[in-house]
Formats: sequence, structure tokens, C-alpha cells
Amino acid sequence: MSSPKPKHKDTQASAATAPAARAALLSQVDTALRPLADPVQAVPMRAYMLDQFAFLGIRAIPRREALRSLPRLLLLVQRQAWWDTVDGLAGVVGDILLRARTRQPDAQRQMDAWLGHPSLWVRRVAMLHQLGWKVQTDQARLFRYALALAPETDFFIRKAIGWALRDHAHSQPEAVRAFLMAHAHVLSGLTRREGGKHLG
Repeated sequence: MSSPKPKHKDTQASAATAPAARAALLSQVDTALRPLADPVQAVPMRAYMLDQFAFLGIRAIPRREALRSLPRLLLLVQRQAWWDTVDGLAGVVGDILLRARTRQPDAQRQMDAWLGHPSLWVRRVAMLHQLGWKVQTDQARLFRYALALAPETDFFIRKAIGWALRDHAHSQPEAVRAFLMAHAHVLSGLTRREGGKHLG
């Protein structure tokens, strides 16, 4: 039996530095968020998540502002992931990309890569990153992502597709209605119900 080939030195270096980079990022996040902690708000937040996680009690808008300039959000999406934390980070990613798109029209291409990521939470962020964009939503990309993820059976993915479509329906109701009807055979019942919730 032949011995395994040694890893490339760049791969070894990357593996060695990853924990340090992750620790540095988490330290930045803690430094940014800790001063905003609100113990009163933390109680109902923790209770809502069935006491599974500790909360600082920071509402969405100040949390997004505090994290706006931090790099490597992909690491955060995958660490102790659950829908509440992931969806907050999806908003941060969306804010960054929407601003970047004015200078770099193809800024959203990074989300194309995230859509095929092994982690369902990263794929959920890709699906949700345009929430709240209203008329600035890239509708073609939104619908393409929905169809790409439609075969998945995971609840959180199907819910995310429906949520993204429902959000877009606030500004483009007829387009979303037509999309749901045209692709009813591939979209899950959950996705169709969620996406068409306010369409009547």
C-alpha cells in the first residue's frame, strides 16, 4: 500500500491558520457587539429560542450596523448555525452587497457560489440575501435561486424560498404570482403557501 501523498504546503498553512483566523474574527464580532448588549431584551430572545443559545439582547438594526464592516461572514454563518442567527447574518450580507452593487455590478456573483455550498445555512443566506431590497431586487436571480433550491427537501430551505418570494411580492405581486403558478409542479407546498401568503 502506498503512503498518502503529503498535503501541499499551502493547504497545510491554510489548515493551520484557519482556527486562528476564526478566533480573530469572533473576537472582532464580540468587540463590536458586547457594548450593545441589553440584558432585558436578551431574556425574551433566549426564551423564544427555547434557551438553546445565549443572547446579548441586540435588535436587528443595531446588530447589522455593528457588523457591517466585518469580513469573512461565511465563517459566522456556519458556526453554531440556527435560523435566527443565520437570518440576521443574511441581512448583513444583503446590506453589504446592495451597497457594493452601486460600485461593482456583479457583486452578487458571490451568492451564486454560496448557493451551491455544502452547508444548508449558507445556501439559505444566498436565498435570503435580497430581503428588503424591494424594487432593487434582482428578480431574475431570485427566481433562478428558487428553482435551483426547489428540489431540496429541508424545511429551512423550502421556507427560505417561500419567504424570499413573499418579500418580493410586496413590490412585484404579479410577477411572483406568475412564477408560483408556472412552477407549482416543482415548488414544495410549503414554499407555495409561504410565497403566496399575501397574494390572495
